[in-house]
Amino acid sequence: MASASKTFTRALRSAPATSALKSAAPRRVAAQGPKLHPRRGYASEAPKPSGNNTLLYGGVAAALLGGGAYYAYSSSTPANQAVKAAAGEAQKATAVFTPKKEDYQKVYDAIAKRLVEEDDYDDGSYGPVLVRLGWHASGTYDALTGTGGSNGATMRFQPEGDHGANAGLKAARDFLEPVHEQYPWITYSDMWTLGAACAIQEMGGPDVHWRPGRSDRDVSYCTPDGRLPDGSKGQDHLRGIFYRMGFNDQEIVALSGAHAIGRCHTDRSGFEGPWTHSPTMVTNDYYKLLLEERWSFRKWNGPKQFEDVSTKSLMMLPTDVALTKDKTFRTYVEKYAKDQGAFFSDFSNVLTKLFELGVPFTTGEDARMAFKRSE
Repeated sequence: MASASKTFTRALRSAPATSALKSAAPRRVAAQGPKLHPRRGYASEAPKPSGNNTLLYGGVAAALLGGGAYYAYSSSTPANQAVKAAAGEAQKATAVFTPKKEDYQKVYDAIAKRLVEEDDYDDGSYGPVLVRLGWHASGTYDALTGTGGSNGATMRFQPEGDHGANAGLKAARDFLEPVHEQYPWITYSDMWTLGAACAIQEMGGPDVHWRPGRSDRDVSYCTPDGRLPDGSKGQDHLRGIFYRMGFNDQEIVALSGAHAIGRCHTDRSGFEGPWTHSPTMVTNDYYKLLLEERWSFRKWNGPKQFEDVSTKSLMMLPTDVALTKDKTFRTYVEKYAKDQGAFFSDFSNVLTKLFELGVPFTTGEDARMAFKRSE
């Protein structure tokens, strides 16, 4: 708006004070429009009491800045053409951009492109850590108080960004920052969840239906520590964490399938190693390994975790093994181990639910989008 105002001022200064505006409205009409502060016009001059042109120009400029002016004088003069051009600039500056599905597809494509080009993370992909970012941004939701969840992107601030469960997620946030610079109209909270959905699809997982509508909030909305799962605990802990969000036992097991990808790091969680042999591909191997492999405690100086007896290259957390010890949980582990299609279907549904927890959408579920994967 400031550049448009300066263009008006230059145009008005160069306009001849002759008959160029003889057909314009009389002075009393101009006086009804919004008044410009002297500094917005002739900053070094006081208004001249003896002439009508200064006040009339100011009225026309102010009305044009409002975006609804109509003027009958000739547009053939350079001054009037400059005024019109500046009015167009002002309208563009104040226009509200309303993104459509194709705009969100462009954001998806930009993330997918970076996933291919930036392959210097962990096992060659930022995909798993993007899923973790979307997961942890959403998993702070508390159904009782209506606080937390993906709406807000409050992990941008301390102390939430420094919570133990969020260690290492700066890598994911930094990875997405160039995309936000390219498409600044998307909120961080929408971008983080869209990035997670993109990563799931690009790593061979199911389609994840997603819709926009999240807003970014300030530091006052940061959630307290302790709302995310602790891998060192058992089934009672899992139920306490997930029931608080509104999930049931089947959904808990389906969400745990995200451990098919990625790995743990000693400098973050304290645990170490991948869950599967293909940590950058979404499969149902996590469930198969839980049931088919023999797991024993790893002998090391780190926290309690399990390792596979056959290769000693894989690990499971106490919360993972707890899924096989609990009768109800184990039923779903067996289901997903036998049927990857069933896992993909339930995993997609529960991810959509997770990413929408606590979001005050103004659109219905029919606004959810399925994005085209990269080729």
